[in-house]
Amino acid sequence: MSSAKELNDVSLDSWETNASFWDDSIGKDGNIYWQKLQEPSLRRLLGDHLKRQHGQKPCLALDLATGNGLCARWLAKHGAKVYATDGSENMLQIARNWTRGKDWSENVRFWNLDVTRTEDFDVLIDAYFEDKFDIVLMNMAIMDVSTLEPLVRALPRLLKPNGVFVATVLHPVFMTSGASRNVDLRYDGETGDLEVVRTKVIKNYLHVPPYKGIAIPGQPKRQLYFHRPMDELFTTFFRAGLVMDAMEEPAFSEEDEEKSRVESSRNYTQLPAILSFRMRLPYK
Repeated sequence: MSSAKELNDVSLDSWETNASFWDDSIGKDGNIYWQKLQEPSLRRLLGDHLKRQHGQKPCLALDLATGNGLCARWLAKHGAKVYATDGSENMLQIARNWTRGKDWSENVRFWNLDVTRTEDFDVLIDAYFEDKFDIVLMNMAIMDVSTLEPLVRALPRLLKPNGVFVATVLHPVFMTSGASRNVDLRYDGETGDLEVVRTKVIKNYLHVPPYKGIAIPGQPKRQLYFHRPMDELFTTFFRAGLVMDAMEEPAFSEEDEEKSRVESSRNYTQLPAILSFRMRLPYK
């Protein structure tokens, strides 16, 4: 069995290779997953922390696994001062390019940080820590990393007393478990109308080894997915002393359905595609 480091090296290599393709697909404003699921959920979970009264310091945010910088730009546009990090230098360069010349660009700083390396967090804290963070964000990346322990151990040193860690992840039950997608066609006995019934069958959930898959059809290289059942995912943070005070399971609506692709996750409107959650340090 490969070590967590070896698996993470494979994962990072795939993101280095896929960086340009990913950016071409996600773009400056994000895809439908961002626009319909992630951004609305993040707005609900982070809204109060982004708001600042006149005369207060701006919100200080750490964006982990920033990718092409989508979340960093979103945070900066909402007035936050952002430290945007990623373990892929190709991704960071793309994120820098999207930021140049914007009136808020001075509020974003970039840093190469691998969330599986404790020493990377130590270097960031030692070099740039003038203050702790109001927000630590990891959008749609937890399923891409081999271990969460270094991040979890760092969070008490990263967060202000009222700060929050917020993450979104592909839903562990319906997405990373390897659930099969079924489409049943049946006729209504009274009306004779054709009904399309979509279901998913989950055969494995508690123990799913790392596997290779694709995020966007046509990407140059398959990437590794690291499935974690919800108890394992949340308990990792609980053991570090964090508590969860919010969770959402966003799903697509009927208006988002992709008629041309019968297998698309956007067509499974009763089954959530992502999981969003918010953690914080308990009040002393």
